Amino acid sequence: MKYFDYAATTPLDPEAAEIFVKASTEFFGNSSSLHDIGGQSAALLEHCREEMAQLLGVDKQGLFFTSGGSEGNFLAIEALLSAPKKQGKHIIAGMAEHSSVHGILKRLEKDGYSITYLPFNSSGVIDPENLLNAIKPDTILAAIQHVNSEIGTIQPIEQLAKICTEHDIHFHTDMVQSFGKIDVRNITPLVGSFSFSGHKIYGPKGIGGAYVNPKIGWNPFFPGTSHEKGFRPGTVNVPAIAAMTTAAQKITGRIQENARRFVELRHAILNALQPISERVHVYQAEGDSQLPNIIGMRISGIEGQWMMLECNRLGFAISTGSACQIGMLTPAKVTQALGLTIDESKEFIRISFGHPTTMNEIEALGAGILKIANEFAVSSVI
Repeated sequence: MKYFDYAATTPLDPEAAEIFVKASTEFFGNSSSLHDIGGQSAALLEHCREEMAQLLGVDKQGLFFTSGGSEGNFLAIEALLSAPKKQGKHIIAGMAEHSSVHGILKRLEKDGYSITYLPFNSSGVIDPENLLNAIKPDTILAAIQHVNSEIGTIQPIEQLAKICTEHDIHFHTDMVQSFGKIDVRNITPLVGSFSFSGHKIYGPKGIGGAYVNPKIGWNPFFPGTSHEKGFRPGTVNVPAIAAMTTAAQKITGRIQENARRFVELRHAILNALQPISERVHVYQAEGDSQLPNIIGMRISGIEGQWMMLECNRLGFAISTGSACQIGMLTPAKVTQALGLTIDESKEFIRISFGHPTTMNEIEALGAGILKIANEFAVSSVI
């Protein structure tokens, strides 16, 4: 099976796996325990925090480890809401945010908050003017994903964060798809909070983190919590943190190399689909506003679920969107943000590749999709 779903999850890096086992057996103490074994674990934890803070370009005092990106989004947003810059109950969010953010916002609506959702333009990007026009006197928070996980478009976070700062609005961004793929250090100092995840960067599943600017005097969502300075309950998963840190060091060290190769692979798969180009619709932005290793597209007349199953039959693993959205009856949020019809939304598929992906695999996938599309066209006529 050839894997093309790296936006959903990545295989664990072998070196990170070795670190996980080593930390699990040699640094197994509870990092909050006061004895020497606990102290060794605590020292490793703080070393990882310092290293991750450097990779992210932030103050380590604001960096907290969580069970992943979803929990990071939840706790970071709640932290910002606990210390608003002004009174109000209005929130602005991207229409295509991750399901974890939409879940939080739905609950907040029940608590009396009002939410304004911003759509994408035709290139899959949020227009900063739309954010500016959506601001009300009682707007206290904006939550906009850095890189969309389904089409790979990169939002203009610098401009969006600047607008929020000028209007005394906290700004949260989900960096789960961007960290490790692009250098985020020019953006992280501009936001109030962000989240990231280990399993998107060849680290373990069940580990991630969130950053909240230390200047923000947030209150714990779970009172009485002692771990991670009260940010979250539960014994800290030091082995997974050590493994994630190792994976983060490796992937950030090859960002430029990967980006060049991913551009080549992207061009190759799109060129392979040229024979059916009139039926292929790729949702993407230009130049630096597009992450090259995520391709969100549809082929007119072919449902994405059917295309995914046929690709699977031929030995190719692709997806119909975010794995956190699969199984829901509603269309992926990105298709709504793009203004697609229900029928067009059902045709959506996602191809994403990673460090192990080869040109031969890309060429084989292109040939496989062409075969499926041509067979479908013939069967439709018959």
